Amino acid sequence: MAVSTTITAEGTAFNIYTDPLDGDRDGNTITATTSEVEAVEAGLHKLEAKGVHWYSYLTTMDFWVVIAVGQVLSLCITASNTFSSFLANAGTNIPAFQTLFNYVLLTLIYLPITLYYIGFRAWLRIVWRNGWKYFILSFLDVEGNYFTVLAYRYTNILSAQLLNFWSIVCVVILSFLLLKVRYKLTQIAGILICCGGMGLLLASDHMTGGNGGPGVDILRGDLFGLLGATLYGVSNVFEEWFVSKRPVYEVLSFLGLFGVLINGVQAAIFDRDSFESATWNGSVAGYLVGYTLALTIFYSLAPIILRMGSAAFFDISLLTANFWGVIIGIHVFGYVIHFLYPIAFVLIIFGLVVYFLAGSMLGDSKKPWLGDNQRDGVAGIGTAKLKALNEARRDGLGVEGASGQV
Repeated sequence: MAVSTTITAEGTAFNIYTDPLDGDRDGNTITATTSEVEAVEAGLHKLEAKGVHWYSYLTTMDFWVVIAVGQVLSLCITASNTFSSFLANAGTNIPAFQTLFNYVLLTLIYLPITLYYIGFRAWLRIVWRNGWKYFILSFLDVEGNYFTVLAYRYTNILSAQLLNFWSIVCVVILSFLLLKVRYKLTQIAGILICCGGMGLLLASDHMTGGNGGPGVDILRGDLFGLLGATLYGVSNVFEEWFVSKRPVYEVLSFLGLFGVLINGVQAAIFDRDSFESATWNGSVAGYLVGYTLALTIFYSLAPIILRMGSAAFFDISLLTANFWGVIIGIHVFGYVIHFLYPIAFVLIIFGLVVYFLAGSMLGDSKKPWLGDNQRDGVAGIGTAKLKALNEARRDGLGVEGASGQV
């Protein structure tokens, strides 16, 4: 599966070795050779040396892709929330069990792909070496899902949505402290503008009484929501770190596999009584299928935005989910839209644009924890490393057969 590539630049020949797994069939990590590092460095220098204006990144295809993927993810979240509402209205309230199918589907899709590329022996080596890291990632993700759902059970929706802002705060703080991310003023301004747009949505809901109201136990619900938002923030940062270093299919296969184990045990313990008293019919089965497909698409696309953008951009992109939820609510539940909703949506999109102002042509795809030349990163879809190699090819540096990783 390896590809040997020769790049000739300014009289210097670079021999590049790329492998779809960042490792051999025995699971041994393949470190970048000196010539490969030099080739990537040449490509990165070419990209960063281009004369750019404050709006240059906005004119690239990468920007529009990351914006579009962010909105698709928001629609997936909206769809999963809608199907959850259908299940609750039908008398089927099994938060842990209903998410189990998502992890099962992720395993069925991505584990065979991983085994096909690296073989079973290499897979076992990865389990031995990095299995505990993937277990932590899955645990954070499963518990983030679980406690967020619990928050909606005990508190009102307005309070739960306000707590979602905390995940953005966690992502920014953790990225700054652990991943050495340094935010530009425009990025901070973009985040604040997006949060302002979300504030308008919440204010509109409060004025119309759509998201307020009493809760069963608001204090307990708020604490669950705060815990869920914290776990989400940590897992998003951890996943960004993972997908920048390893192939996407490997990350998702372990996320699904360990997610099945963790979520399965949790469902058996906490959803047993709810499962027995739940309503089971054809409609409920359809809702579960819709919920699972929406969530699986979400998990499959999330690594793209984490590579091309960042965990912070990922979280603020999802703020538009409330707007899409209202659009669906108008046609499905008969909601009446408030005039602040379109204004808030435009404000959030404007904040996403501002986030990338005065940036480089690489946007957030160049990760500081991978080294200046992205030595520790994978040459996968959306990564700065692959962009550097592609730039060399487009610049006529004699690249033949360059191949990136998923």
